[in-house]
Amino acid sequence: MKKLGFGLMRLPTIGGDFSKINLDLVQPMVDMFMEHGCTYFDTAYVYHGGFSEVAFRECVVKKYPRDSYTITTKLPLFGKPDRAGMEKIFAESMERLGVDYLDYYWLHAMGRGNYEHALKVGAFDYLRELRDAGKIRHMGFSFHDSPECLDQMLTEQPDVEFVQLQLNYLDWEDAGVQARRCYEVATRHGKPVIVMEPIKGGSLANPPKKAEKLMKDYNPDASCASWAVRFAASLPNVMVVLSGMSELWQVEDNLSYMDNFVPLTDGEKAVLEKAAEEIKFAIPCTACRYCTDGCPMSINIPEVFALYNNMKRDLRKKGEAKEKFAELIKTSGSPDSCIGCEQCVNACPQHLEIPKLLAECSADLS
Repeated sequence: MKKLGFGLMRLPTIGGDFSKINLDLVQPMVDMFMEHGCTYFDTAYVYHGGFSEVAFRECVVKKYPRDSYTITTKLPLFGKPDRAGMEKIFAESMERLGVDYLDYYWLHAMGRGNYEHALKVGAFDYLRELRDAGKIRHMGFSFHDSPECLDQMLTEQPDVEFVQLQLNYLDWEDAGVQARRCYEVATRHGKPVIVMEPIKGGSLANPPKKAEKLMKDYNPDASCASWAVRFAASLPNVMVVLSGMSELWQVEDNLSYMDNFVPLTDGEKAVLEKAAEEIKFAIPCTACRYCTDGCPMSINIPEVFALYNNMKRDLRKKGEAKEKFAELIKTSGSPDSCIGCEQCVNACPQHLEIPKLLAECSADLS
């Protein structure tokens, strides 16, 4: 299996509506990916409001034989489903995807809170039953929490086969994400790692100018995104690196260096260490959008944070950011309308204090 995986969380949309996927744009992206011998697709029950799984059916399942691709989807425990709820979610995913079995099935965005619920409702036992019945080939979980929590889960669930981790060169030594330590825990337990957020929600594809210059001075022809993806793919225990591709040129760029992958040299690693020191984000949001589905005020939280980050990175663009913010809140909820219900906080893999941050964004962008 080639190390490049197609993450189906940031597909091209129609009219900016996250639930309306432009299949005419997705199909050539899928075709190019498959033509180069890449086979790993990753989606989830909640991506694009459920339509990511449908897009996979339309663009992959209906066109390609079942043995030519592998598919991962995920069972969310955010809403605290019981056994019947988990069965319903699995059945809906299978119907949307249009397949008879899943190659990989993960418990989604696990951490201490979700793990406690998983134990309460027997979620790991449910995955084992699905595996024994041949409905899934492999079981695992995606993870956002501490190395200590990961160690506990892998110790108590030794037959879990894979772990999906947020891992990139910026988060490698980050005190919150602790990517290196989580990777080392998974490796110590003998669990291959699938990498999510190698480009940190796209932000490492367009880093601050000083960081970009370090990379371009070393290799003018390499995209900044390629440095980030190759960093993750160079780790020995990484099986697949997911890239959430939205445009055909992104597929082309990824394939240009992942088709015949070459690990980072020591010199390149040194460049990235220096680059990481130059990168700071006011709000470390990865635009996963887990926070938006349940927002009662329909606030486009990731877009608000993106505008705020761009403004903080270059204060000369404050006027432009304010104009875009004014346009944004014409079609989505204003941060000022936040009622502090904190459903977004519970859903956020980065554990951001979103209501507080929204207030700061609104004060600066209004």
